[in-house]
Amino acid sequence: MHFDNTFFAFVALVLFLCVVFYAGAHKKAGAALDDRANQIAKDISDARKLREEAEALLAEYKQKKLDAEKEAEGIIAQAKADASAYADDARKKMEDTLARRTKQAEQKIAQAEAAAIKDVRAAASELAVKAATSILADSSKGKGGEGLISESIAAIKSRLN
Repeated sequence: MHFDNTFFAFVALVLFLCVVFYAGAHKKAGAALDDRANQIAKDISDARKLREEAEALLAEYKQKKLDAEKEAEGIIAQAKADASAYADDARKKMEDTLARRTKQAEQKIAQAEAAAIKDVRAAASELAVKAATSILADSSKGKGGEGLISESIAAIKSRLN
């Protein structure tokens, strides 16, 4: 029989595999593969947990966002209500102030009218006194005046008694 190089390579391979098998390398390789598979399974499990935590955080932040939007809407609504109330209050105060100033102006006008009427009456009474004085002065001259003086003296005497 003739042995060529392929036969010797085959025999060397078989011997090598026997030595490797005898040394327990297949067990170590299997254990290494099992360890690697366990590590990959653990990594997948950790990744799944992280994903679940991330989804939970995302849901929590979405809820917080919704709550914040509701709170912002509430704040805006309250601000609008406060602004409306402030505007109403300011409008009422302005109306009150306007009414007070109108009343004060009316009172000043009434006082001015009363003063004007008083001044007109005073001027009219002065004119009446001057006219009466002038008329009495003209009528008391002569014989008619003597009779008036006598009558006045008699009226004064009767009133004093």
